[in-house]
Amino acid sequence: MTATAARLDATFSALSDPTRRAILARLADGEASVLELAEPFAMSQPAISKHLKVLERAGLITRGRDAQRRPCKLEAEPLGEANQWLETYRRYWEQSFARLDDLLEHMKREAKANAKTTTRTKRTKRQS
Repeated sequence: MTATAARLDATFSALSDPTRRAILARLADGEASVLELAEPFAMSQPAISKHLKVLERAGLITRGRDAQRRPCKLEAEPLGEANQWLETYRRYWEQSFARLDDLLEHMKREAKANAKTTTRTKRTKRQS
């Protein structure tokens, strides 16, 4: 496994948990202490610390030292790598949807043309 693949695996694994995603969303607003990050959750500080360790191992956060405080900070690089990887698939799906749109438009035109032909044929038969 390449280093890039291992980083992506760690990033997506860390992002798979809603608590960790919420922690990252909070850190997008700026640094926060463990106590500040634990506040909105109904879980113990050790449980929050475990989530923070997962995020730290994935490179998504760093923890500093500020006297007694250990502020956590968001590190965006792994998210950028994940976004680049996902971007490939976004382009694939956009192209697939564009082809589907073209097919549906073609089918609508055919249906409209067939409806006109059917109407003309019925009129011709009635007039006969």
